[in-house]
Amino acid sequence: MKQLYTYGLYLKKKFHAKVSKIPVGLSGFTCPNIDGTVAKGGCTFCLNESFSPNLAVNSTKTFLNLQSTANPILDKQLEELDVQIVTTRERMRQQWGSQKFLVYFQAFTNTYAPFETIKTLYERALAYEDVIGLSIGTRSDSVTDEVLEYLAELSKTKEIWIEFGIQSIYDETLMRINRGHDALNVEQAIKKAKAKGLNVCGHLIFGLPGEDQEMMLGSAKAAYEWGIDSIKYHPLYVVKHTLLANEYLQGEFEPISKELFVDTLIKAIALKPDHISIQRVTAGIDDDTLLAPAWCGLPRNQMLAAINEAFKEKGWIY
Repeated sequence: MKQLYTYGLYLKKKFHAKVSKIPVGLSGFTCPNIDGTVAKGGCTFCLNESFSPNLAVNSTKTFLNLQSTANPILDKQLEELDVQIVTTRERMRQQWGSQKFLVYFQAFTNTYAPFETIKTLYERALAYEDVIGLSIGTRSDSVTDEVLEYLAELSKTKEIWIEFGIQSIYDETLMRINRGHDALNVEQAIKKAKAKGLNVCGHLIFGLPGEDQEMMLGSAKAAYEWGIDSIKYHPLYVVKHTLLANEYLQGEFEPISKELFVDTLIKAIALKPDHISIQRVTAGIDDDTLLAPAWCGLPRNQMLAAINEAFKEKGWIY
């Protein structure tokens, strides 16, 4: 049996400890695809609350962008950050025996704010005991050279990751899901981050509208070739109150089946260079906002059990 190279194995080998990611979601952050800078309405599948368990409620309705000259809610953001790190760190210590932590800026676009805000938030997170680094979720069209230089400097002493949503390398798909940028934009951002010496994780979605398995695997191959260090594979699922939900309810979109997803996942991993670690092999949501496919509402352990069974047939251990 072959042990697949997971992100957990990478971290354990490097830090000789159980390392966990603390997800944080702060008010004030948004996305250029939501605020109208590059598009309006966001990606068709996106209801950002459904992706971040720690997303803070933005009662002030203040939103930041790259042109913001001031941040009137910085103190509020720092307070939210403190609460989320402290409570989640303690829970992870008790439940999983976690010893060290990466703070994962997860919800929305976490470089889409004034540089001083980003710097203040990142450095507050890094000041916590047993926090060894950061993982920063963002978009390829929302990272300035100034931020990349700053992250490169941090990476000299901390474990710094930047996570880009690749989703697909096909511009017709990106246009259909209202992504707001093309595939070249992602490729250039990844290569620029790598040139700075940063660790890069890429996110891929299998089952996007209009894509067949050949296209899904094409996206995986391209992502590997662009130089990513780690990968997250997601199935596309439909949640209420999204543009994709409208397509689904009107019969214009058919979600990916569990069988096709697992088969595509296996083929994508078979194509993957061994040095690229795997951070995620599936995703779902366990509340009543899920419309389809039903299998994405299964408990996580059931989803992983089905995937692990298929992996065993390939001689893999995940």
